[in-house]
Amino acid sequence: VQLVESGGGLVQAGGSLRLSCVASGSIFSINAMGWYRQAPGKQRELVAMSTSGGSTNYADSVKGRFTISRDNARKTVYLQMNSLKPEDTAVYYCKADCGTYGDYWGQGTQVTVSS
Repeated sequence: VQLVESGGGLVQAGGSLRLSCVASGSIFSINAMGWYRQAPGKQRELVAMSTSGGSTNYADSVKGRFTISRDNARKTVYLQMNSLKPEDTAVYYCKADCGTYGDYWGQGTQVTVSS
């Protein structure tokens, strides 16, 4: 399974970005897809996840600002990020939970929010 992210970049505080992640390869099933992020000197943390059943889970720090959505037919997950803050600056990683087949990660996309 390969995951390719896109949509990162540099934005001013208060701005918006939309991340995309497309899964390809020998995919039998994807239970959940979502996003993690890792800022310099910090551990990787959950941002948002979406299950195949449609439920979503968000980090408290992004609730009300970020929205995750998923296109199962296209094996794509999106992260709409609004009202961005400098503390949102991080490398954002896409993750696919394929159950017994394991977890897969993308290469990461940099998001930088200037104050």
